[in-house]
Amino acid sequence: MARTNMPEPRVLDVDALCQVFHASEKPIERWRVGMEAEKFGLYCPSKQPLTYEGARGVVGIFDFMIEQFGYEPRREKADGPIIALEREGTNITLEPGAQFELSGSPQHTLHAVFDEFNRHHEELQRVKEEFGVRFVHLGFNPLHRQDELPWVPKVRYPVMKEYLPRKGARGLDMMRRTATVQANLDYASETDAMGKLVTLLRLSPIIAGMTLNAPLIEGRVSRLKSERQDVWLHMDPSRSGLIDALWKNPSPKYTDYVHWALDAGMFLFYRNGSPVINTGQTFRTFMEQGFEGYFPNAEDWELHIGTLFPQVRLKRTIEVRCCDCLPLELSMALPALAVGLTYDDVAYDRARALAERVTLAEALQAQAQLPQQGLATALAGTTLGELGKQLLEIAEGGLQRRALFDQNGRDETQYLEALGHLVHQGLTPADRLLDELSKSGLSVVDFVGGFCR
Repeated sequence: MARTNMPEPRVLDVDALCQVFHASEKPIERWRVGMEAEKFGLYCPSKQPLTYEGARGVVGIFDFMIEQFGYEPRREKADGPIIALEREGTNITLEPGAQFELSGSPQHTLHAVFDEFNRHHEELQRVKEEFGVRFVHLGFNPLHRQDELPWVPKVRYPVMKEYLPRKGARGLDMMRRTATVQANLDYASETDAMGKLVTLLRLSPIIAGMTLNAPLIEGRVSRLKSERQDVWLHMDPSRSGLIDALWKNPSPKYTDYVHWALDAGMFLFYRNGSPVINTGQTFRTFMEQGFEGYFPNAEDWELHIGTLFPQVRLKRTIEVRCCDCLPLELSMALPALAVGLTYDDVAYDRARALAERVTLAEALQAQAQLPQQGLATALAGTTLGELGKQLLEIAEGGLQRRALFDQNGRDETQYLEALGHLVHQGLTPADRLLDELSKSGLSVVDFVGGFCR
């Protein structure tokens, strides 16, 4: 869509780009926690992937959830296809291959996050009964090839489909064959935000290593404990990874994150409700030179930072994104770990001290090795398994000091118990899954058919 009238004014500079972060700062008493969790849908008993179209596809399921559970439909434009559901701050969204995602609302406690998560899965149980669709909680699609999967009709997905494979060999796998669980955290100030961001980036190989859960691919056992973690080693390096530049600055600022984000390639922006495809520029070049008479505004910037995929991301919250999708009984472990490490001063000081032992070179090497080696991966003079035990102990202390109890009188440390049990045995979720598969005597296809819930 070319411009025919006068060029737009230049309204942004680096200071203006930082405003989205400054505006998101909250005093400690207003801190909340949120969780996002993706999963793959399978039709049973055929084990075919969930489709988007049709009465038994996403469209039919969304209609059912609107009628039965009070959701409202969301579209990119008034006459466009339905791409999400919303109810009182809780969102059901779709990844490109029709992965279902719960995008939970911000909650005061982990107990409230857990209640929202449980309600979502109770509703999915009704979906299973009505549509014969089960959901698989793994970090990588265990059965299907790219050519067997649907495309969700969201405007930016065709742009990403063309762009990302030019920047990394597994760009399409990232879009359609991966699933994650994510924790969203608040921050009080620039110092707090950037300190948490860098600390969690340094710790991300440990967190990822504890939560590997993607050892199956196209109906067979992978050579890796996590195909998903390997995908992120073969993605556009300008928009993913560990944000190397932040490791070099002892007192990073919002501007450091902004300068990193400015050098990532763009996908598109919107004018008058219509998309303008712009995959030939970085955001920095767009800001300096414009595109077809357009110059970026604040909405363009916020859209752009949402298309960046580092292991820990800064937006209106800090998003911990380094984990594979986890089984239901382990899914709460990530938000519990993130809150336990960063929402208590004593725990945060200890977490930062541990994180400072990790060098960038070591983290990059561990990130490359952990998909295959799991908890045995070397880091900071020891292993991810030993460091994971230390992180769990720090987080448990942080959650104990928060002293927030459920109706049964249990504090938030309960959400770390299942993961802690595995880590102290030297196991990842992938190790446990492969052991269960071996003991079952079933093929991968049949095992997944019984495993998905």
